[in-house]
Amino acid sequence: MMSFKSFRLLGFFALTFSLALASDGSPLQDFCVANPNNQVLVNGASCKDPKQVQAGDFLFTGLHLPGNTSNPAGSKATLVTAAQLPGLNTLGVSMVRIDYAPWGINPPHTHPRASEILTVLEGTLEVGFVTSNPDNRLITKVLNKGDVFVFPVGLIHFQRNTGNGYAVAIAAFNSQNPGVITIANAVFGSKPDISIDILTKAFQADKNVISQFQAKF
Repeated sequence: MMSFKSFRLLGFFALTFSLALASDGSPLQDFCVANPNNQVLVNGASCKDPKQVQAGDFLFTGLHLPGNTSNPAGSKATLVTAAQLPGLNTLGVSMVRIDYAPWGINPPHTHPRASEILTVLEGTLEVGFVTSNPDNRLITKVLNKGDVFVFPVGLIHFQRNTGNGYAVAIAAFNSQNPGVITIANAVFGSKPDISIDILTKAFQADKNVISQFQAKF
């Protein structure tokens, strides 16, 4: 009979294998530290000369510092992607620290290139995601310190601090550059604006209401 320890280990390997299959393409060398100064356009970033690579290329400091949440949403995401940590280039992983003011939100958004696994470090968060058409089912849960929740790739999701104190979460992605599309910003803040006639019909709302939303973004 399989012991609990063996079962837990098997579960860990299954999760790791699943994430590996869904991540960015595997590197073909030990590492490919991003070279932001190279203007060659590739899917990711070109490689720094391995002989010039230093320990600092694999280091990011600062996630112990709280993010500034003094904004309308009341949250701040501190990203650690290949843009901030060149050593992540081609490795298919990245992460983020998210700080939430009391009752602050991380607005509905999607990551087009990654699933997200989030851990609550402090506070209580209401989280959720919406399944794709035609069901558009809301899957939601209240998380406490130490709880973990997964947002599947591409689905609209959100978090909200439900307490009177500050909350903090750490999330990881199976992409070096998961991307983020904040729904309200994309729809009402596009440049140039999406035609107000299109938005009026799509949201079944008065033109004045749509205009007010576009003015905010």
